[in-house]
Amino acid sequence: MGEFIIKMPDVGEGVAEAEIVEWHVKTGDPVREDMVIAAVMTDKATVEIPSPVNGIVIWLAGEVGDRIAVKAPLVRIETAGDVGEAQPARISQTPVAEAAKPEIAKPALVAPAPAVTPVPAAPAAEKPLAAPSVRLFARESGVDLRQVQGTGPAGRILREDIEQFLTPGTAPAAVKNGFAKKTATEEIKLTGLRRRIAEKMVLSASRIPHITYVEEVDMSALEELRATMNGDRRPDHPKLTVLPFLMRALVKAISEQPDVNATFDDDAGIITRYSAVHIAIATQTPAGLTVPVVRHAEARGIWDCAAEISRLAEAARSGTATRDELSGSTITISSLGALGGIVSTPIINHPEVAIIGVNKIATRPVWDGTQFVPRKMMNLSSSFDHRIIDGWDAANFVQRIRTLIETPALIFIEG
Repeated sequence: MGEFIIKMPDVGEGVAEAEIVEWHVKTGDPVREDMVIAAVMTDKATVEIPSPVNGIVIWLAGEVGDRIAVKAPLVRIETAGDVGEAQPARISQTPVAEAAKPEIAKPALVAPAPAVTPVPAAPAAEKPLAAPSVRLFARESGVDLRQVQGTGPAGRILREDIEQFLTPGTAPAAVKNGFAKKTATEEIKLTGLRRRIAEKMVLSASRIPHITYVEEVDMSALEELRATMNGDRRPDHPKLTVLPFLMRALVKAISEQPDVNATFDDDAGIITRYSAVHIAIATQTPAGLTVPVVRHAEARGIWDCAAEISRLAEAARSGTATRDELSGSTITISSLGALGGIVSTPIINHPEVAIIGVNKIATRPVWDGTQFVPRKMMNLSSSFDHRIIDGWDAANFVQRIRTLIETPALIFIEG
């Protein structure tokens, strides 16, 4: 028998470690050549690690959420013959937003491996839903999670479910008046993209002194124009939302206040102001929050902006967005659509200096000087880096956007 060692591969220039985001095997499992055994993530990429050999897993480097140094042992596999060890291999990278569809790269061997006895593939089965701490408890208790009925959200297996499985004769707590006490707790380790988002939010909130400015905007004229343009649009044109109009309004407002379209390196004390307007659109995906970037909004018309938003949103949600499409923004728009609420306090996308928050549109009574009339109103909740943007300048910027949106013809006037 021999032992084959798979080491953590080099997943990018300057990357010293990677986080384990998923194990596809456990100790004692049989593996076959090219079978995916783990997925690891850095702040830039997610990759799947396949096994180069057939054998039995005898050791894993850690649990989901642990960070392993590049070139450190990741998996040890017992094989039928002496095949040496795998050296860290350069592998193809997939952007963090593509966690659902990472590329597979095969670690390189020191020397060609002799033939080994094939190991039959383990039967395919859906992986039970459980927290890492619950999985550890199950392993220590000798319980196969596939045999346990989960009572948590979405069928998630809780520690209490395992305890109930171990003592099948135990009856549930007494119920009074149709209500039962619930005492279960669940620990969920923050891993993968969710941890990256958390780290970015902490960085932004801790290093940037935010000033948030909220202003209501009368959307009635713009909504009427939008409905007309959507009714007359060509078959190859996407349906217009509010965002393309807001993007064009941003471009015009930035031309008058260029300090808002900037990034700030607070370590070096350098502000970089951009003539190009690269607008990030915060987008919710099944894997978490991503920010695809519409590049050169200053060179795009309304329909072009709409088409690019649609394309990037689909790429982000399907996990096919490239790294370039998810980076390099100079200002961000945050919108929750119909769930946007009345007001929000958006967190700046570090190292940018401004973010524009879009709230929901609602019909509200507005006094026109003689009577209350129904108008379609929306709040803009925008945050600025107070080290760079004074409150007066922030207010002027938002007021300029308001003027452009309330008189949408101004958005289309050049110069």
